[in-house]
Amino acid sequence: MDERAPSDETAVVNLLDRLHDAAARADGPAYFDTYTADAIFIGTDASERWTMDEFRAYARPAFEAGRGWTYAAVERHVRVAAGGDVAWFDERLENAKYGDCRGSGVCVRTADGWRVAHYVLSFPVPNDAAAAVVELIRASD
Repeated sequence: MDERAPSDETAVVNLLDRLHDAAARADGPAYFDTYTADAIFIGTDASERWTMDEFRAYARPAFEAGRGWTYAAVERHVRVAAGGDVAWFDERLENAKYGDCRGSGVCVRTADGWRVAHYVLSFPVPNDAAAAVVELIRASD
């Protein structure tokens, strides 16, 4: 059994908590410090596949105005790979505006500790509503 696994999992959980806390406080430097320099953020809109430079430019006006975003983790699953340098996660999030959301991604161990290398924010769509949602998406394209 890998003795590092529990502490690595805890470190990734703490990293994700710091990410969400910094976003809620509109603390751009702390928020972007949770990512690798070459990380990718995929948002809910089909056009939102951002490098960190692009995402930083998108977020800067909101953070500078003191407007962050609050996603509270209500459930989270983290798995650290056997080698101990890569972890992946999925989390159920609650947001006042959007309700139930999902976050998922990949974290990597760096010289500065764990960092998010890839993050995907999404909305879960109930199967019974999927056809109607797809029609809305097609109508907006």
